[in-house]
Amino acid sequence: MSYQLYRNTTIGNTLQESLDELIQYGQITPALAVKVLLQFDKSINQALSNRVKSRLTFKAGKLNTYRFCDNVWTFMLNDVEFREVQEVAKVDKVKIVACDGKNVDDRR
Repeated sequence: MSYQLYRNTTIGNTLQESLDELIQYGQITPALAVKVLLQFDKSINQALSNRVKSRLTFKAGKLNTYRFCDNVWTFMLNDVEFREVQEVAKVDKVKIVACDGKNVDDRR
């Protein structure tokens, strides 16, 4: 089973809304919608793992909180500067959720 983090993105929310609408109109079953969401989780995790090659660095002025639960790190940072080559972006607050980059199925 893959992480479900990306269901709360624009594309993930849009997919869920579309599936809900199809269920309401009786065009697909709830079981099929679940299968589609599971495939979405697997595909997006795999695509981000294999296709994204860009790297960036960041530096935080303050680490507010951190937690490690169920093999997932969560960091709440303040005054953060992100850098990618020549581009710089500064934000007041950011939440970073970091999971094991390996496929969940591969760890079994």
